[in-house]
Amino acid sequence: MKKRIDARVFRDPVCGTEVSRITAVAEAEHIGKTYYFCALGCKHEFLKTPDRYLRQHRQHGVTRDHTKS
Repeated sequence: MKKRIDARVFRDPVCGTEVSRITAVAEAEHIGKTYYFCALGCKHEFLKTPDRYLRQHRQHGVTRDHTKS
């Protein structure tokens, strides 16, 4: 029986390096999503200020404010 290898590629949100679940040195969860990193330094930098490294949701050039009802 062959094992299925998950070959999906993810981008390290800090430095932009492409990593897979297999090649990632570290991972972290933020708001229910898992992020993969090429180095522990990238993970630590991300955890200090994750919003700095995440793209804001934009629709028609407007950033959505989820704090308002």
